[in-house]
Amino acid sequence: MQSQVLNYSTAKKDDGTFRLDAEHYQEKYLLNQNKLLKFGAVPLHSMISRPVMTGHTPSMKIDSYYGDDVAFVKTDNLREFRITGEFSHRLSQKGNEVIKRSVLQKGDLIMTIIGATYKIVGRSALVRSEDLPANINQNIALIRLKKAYSPEFLSAYLNSNIGKLATWYLSRQTEQVNLNCREIEKILVPKVSKEFSLTIENTYKKAVLSEHGSRSAFFKAENLLLTEIGLNHWQPKHQLSFVKNYSDTEQAERIDAEYFQPKYEEIEQAIKQYSDGYSTIGEEFKQNKSTFKIDDKKIHQYVEIGSVNVSNGEILANEVIGEELPANAKRALKKNDVIVSKVRTYRGAITIVEESGYVGSGAFTVLRENGRINKETLLAFLHSKPLLEWSLKPNTGTSYPVIVDNDLLKLPIPLIPESKQTEIQQKVTESFNLRKQSKRLLECAKRAVEMAIEQDEQAAMDWLKEQAGM
Repeated sequence: MQSQVLNYSTAKKDDGTFRLDAEHYQEKYLLNQNKLLKFGAVPLHSMISRPVMTGHTPSMKIDSYYGDDVAFVKTDNLREFRITGEFSHRLSQKGNEVIKRSVLQKGDLIMTIIGATYKIVGRSALVRSEDLPANINQNIALIRLKKAYSPEFLSAYLNSNIGKLATWYLSRQTEQVNLNCREIEKILVPKVSKEFSLTIENTYKKAVLSEHGSRSAFFKAENLLLTEIGLNHWQPKHQLSFVKNYSDTEQAERIDAEYFQPKYEEIEQAIKQYSDGYSTIGEEFKQNKSTFKIDDKKIHQYVEIGSVNVSNGEILANEVIGEELPANAKRALKKNDVIVSKVRTYRGAITIVEESGYVGSGAFTVLRENGRINKETLLAFLHSKPLLEWSLKPNTGTSYPVIVDNDLLKLPIPLIPESKQTEIQQKVTESFNLRKQSKRLLECAKRAVEMAIEQDEQAAMDWLKEQAGM
């Protein structure tokens, strides 16, 4: 056990605040603060063009505030460097107007300010044009810089180990870890040269280009498949009225109108009429139902449905000690498994597992290659717009709609020729490689910021040039 004597003058801050919580005075935080002060740092409030603020949630009782195209960013959507995931709510223009003070702009930074653990608090991302229109709830803080400062550099710093320690130093833990807006404004930010800041900015932009390339390659994979089966121009048409026979409802054991929407039948018919024939997912892939023995003392890499980035398939696993794993932590995931979310609000959470050792949520259907169709073709198929739309058909439940394993396994899948599957596989592989390259560049940017503080800027720029080709 570590202990130290704390002077009253240390606990009483220059700004009048008073901190007696032991966590605030942990050695790792104090050493980090001293490191920043020795290098030369300024509080964030000197760099911002307006006070840091949070958003809030418009009344859920007013339907007209919701259901349009304004992304409503919550904690689960904010990851290191990026806004991701399916948005559980989207605002209307009317709802957005209610919280217009926190409407996001390109170049803003947003940060999580409340969470069960320190790893959740302090995650930050730079808002890009592709993220807009968007707004934030009360658990997210908005940071808007003066034009003289680089948001790309600040993003790299805040996501670095040094930046995180500087952020957590100011947080408070009660039942949850919290930060308020005034505390965020006190975060120390290193004073760096324009040259170094620009180098980090260029690295960030190069990472974004790689990410865009990754998305483009995956879109091409999907388009290759959809063109092959004649669904590349398909658009959903929701019909308010249509006729179905009673015998259809008996056979399906369903009487809800959504299940019988003609648009779903159009998708299935296109697959079944494919010239090279069709099979089912259950016939072509083996379902992984393997379980594992939980070691209560071991830290596990837990993959829940919110861990999968729906835009690029990246898995961001949570480190959870065995005794704290939820009851739904059921699957031992293996390299090359395809995981498919069964939950409606996360229906785009579909990807290929790239390494073994993960513990998967029971909210995934887990599939392995077992026949004539490769995993990349399955991924492109299930992640395509028509199939994501189809996944709404078999949903059961109201408050928590899900698709059951058997409905997915019975889904028809076209028997794409091997040569076309190879093309699709190549594009998916290219997409995954570019995604990894983007992530590596962002990691390099973070490490270069740390190196500049711990050594010097020139050493950091030389290293970054070697590692990232800058």
